[in-house]
Amino acid sequence: MRLLPRLFLSHASVVALTVAALFVLAELLAPTFISHHVEEMVALIGPAGRSLRDDLSRGMRDTFTGALLVASGIALCLSFLTAYLAARRVVRAVRLLSAGSLAIAEGNYLRRLPEEGQDELTDLARNFNKMARTLAEVEASRVELITNVAHELRTPLTALQGYAEALNDGVLPPGHVSAAILRETRAMERLTSDLSLVSRVEAGKIDLQVRSVQVAELLNVVHERFSLLAENRGLTLVVTPTGQALTVQADPERAAQVLANLLSNAVKYTQLGGTIKVMAEQTTHGVAIRVQDDGPGLTPDDQRRIFERFYRTDLSRSRAAASGGGTGVGLTIARGLARAMGGDVTVAAGAVVGTVFTFTLPPGTSA
Repeated sequence: MRLLPRLFLSHASVVALTVAALFVLAELLAPTFISHHVEEMVALIGPAGRSLRDDLSRGMRDTFTGALLVASGIALCLSFLTAYLAARRVVRAVRLLSAGSLAIAEGNYLRRLPEEGQDELTDLARNFNKMARTLAEVEASRVELITNVAHELRTPLTALQGYAEALNDGVLPPGHVSAAILRETRAMERLTSDLSLVSRVEAGKIDLQVRSVQVAELLNVVHERFSLLAENRGLTLVVTPTGQALTVQADPERAAQVLANLLSNAVKYTQLGGTIKVMAEQTTHGVAIRVQDDGPGLTPDDQRRIFERFYRTDLSRSRAAASGGGTGVGLTIARGLARAMGGDVTVAAGAVVGTVFTFTLPPGTSA
């Protein structure tokens, strides 16, 4: 049986049982009330009213029963109509949901349900629309990811093809071509490695060896790894000592990787003669390590999306990054690793100049 007749029969059965119960109870209880009322009328009429007792009782009983039957019939008709309309509304919502689900299953993520009313059916439609929007965003992200990966692979593949043709035509010496091919294959390997790490981070499948780590130890690693690179780029790297024995709960290798990604990003975007500052401080919930540069700033939309895979900011930062390499997923990896360790990576930036990335970690236990 279809849903509409099932719902209608269900509602109609409840209504019919309610009316039948009301009728039976009224018929059972009516004689008591009628008798009491008749006795009061006989008392008012006097001795002559005693002969009218039976006629009064019968007349009132017949009148009550007739009125009850008419009222019950009208109530049943109105209730059946209301039950039909209510059942039809529920069935309409179910049909819309069914059609919408089928559309989603066929890949039409733009399908939406009408949100009319303030009841649970409206909540269901609203939640369906929210799910559809989320799926549309996921699909758009998937398409964008495929496009970005293809774009990232196109450059080294084009270079490899060019070097192979040059080698085949004898334009370049084999030694030069082999070094260039090795460089391009390493770039492709770095991209695939980063993509694999992003996938594992987002799936929560990163093995972490979390322990108490001295913040000073992490800052020393940062200084050793990036001081020469910054100097070669004409930048000033300032790593401010903590001034106190701060510790955090972290995997030291992964925490160093997060800081390396943040520093690489800062070096990439900071202009010649610029300054990069790294500092740490105790916070209410742990320790915050800040990486500040004076490169191009970020718009509010950039700040909201900068941790997405392969997201490209405005032209000024894209041009600044053009010579810096990278796979475009460094910040995605940094935030994912930080959150896996119970911390986070956030960004604050001016619209024109200056960006600060804050890497927070939970406090460690003192030795």
